Amino acid sequence: MQPDRRHGGPFDRGGADYYYGRPYKPHFYTGDTYQSTLIPKYGMSKEAIEEYRAGWEEAERNGDRKEW
Repeated sequence: MQPDRRHGGPFDRGGADYYYGRPYKPHFYTGDTYQSTLIPKYGMSKEAIEEYRAGWEEAERNGDRKEW
């Protein structure tokens, strides 16, 4: 299954959290980031949590981190 790579989705949020040096904290938005409802980890399916992890790990593998 391909991860949902849309803006605000679990994969996107995992990668963004890694990129910006935020803690690993699975979540996603129902639509665009900050413009729709936030779904925290307790409201996520197992698959959505795995998508978040995949986004985080892909960014980590690529060394994708913001330099402040």
